[in-house]
Amino acid sequence: MMEIKKNHTNTFQNIITMAYRNLLKTLHNPDQFMDVLIQPIMFMILFGYLFGGAIAGGVHAYLPIIVPGILAQTILSAASGSGTQIREDMETGIYDRFKSLPISHIAPLAGQLLADISRLFIACVASLITGYFMGWRPNVSFSWIVVIVLIAIFIGWAISWIYALVGLLAKSATMVESISLMTMLLLSFLSNAFIPIKTLPKVLQAIANLNPMTYVITAIRQILAHGTFSNTTWIVLLAGVAIVLIFAPLTVWAYNKQN
Repeated sequence: MMEIKKNHTNTFQNIITMAYRNLLKTLHNPDQFMDVLIQPIMFMILFGYLFGGAIAGGVHAYLPIIVPGILAQTILSAASGSGTQIREDMETGIYDRFKSLPISHIAPLAGQLLADISRLFIACVASLITGYFMGWRPNVSFSWIVVIVLIAIFIGWAISWIYALVGLLAKSATMVESISLMTMLLLSFLSNAFIPIKTLPKVLQAIANLNPMTYVITAIRQILAHGTFSNTTWIVLLAGVAIVLIFAPLTVWAYNKQN
């Protein structure tokens, strides 16, 4: 019994160490650091002042639309970093080095997914603080702001499992980055993130209404407007759980196969 407990403790410590290592790697890598911190700030300012007057008549009127939209785009971008980091580590031989160390076999993968939570938190806070400085003021209490951050982090973490699987199966880090960029652009712009869906052509309206990020953005907007969980919110949360239940085993299987 004591041996099992010791093994569990060592595994947990290994995962924490790997998570810390991956977080440091993000902070010291300009490309990944930009995805987490600079990109949400830049997009919030750029889109807010560029489209605010044309779409909503002014920046302040546009902020309730764009803040949830940028938040959703941000979690997509931050979540994609897991796949890129995994593939880069595999290409540079770091994972081979990990295999030679007396650490838990699953620690490198689990540490990456744990570090993603911190990355997602930084990205979400950067988005909301930028919106606040631009004049956005939510109609709900701070506790509901914490709720939407937790929801965004959970959905982003669930999506990280998908990107982690892509990183394990892709042939190069460049391929992972290309897939991540295309996915982020399609899911972000073919949704209700930046414009009302009714302004789109009929075909694109149908696509946008089926877009999973539309549900995420709608759920966040409803919470910010009314301070309650709607049916859309529960759908989003259940979808996040479903993603983890499906892709976590697949990701672990692919990881074990390659390691």
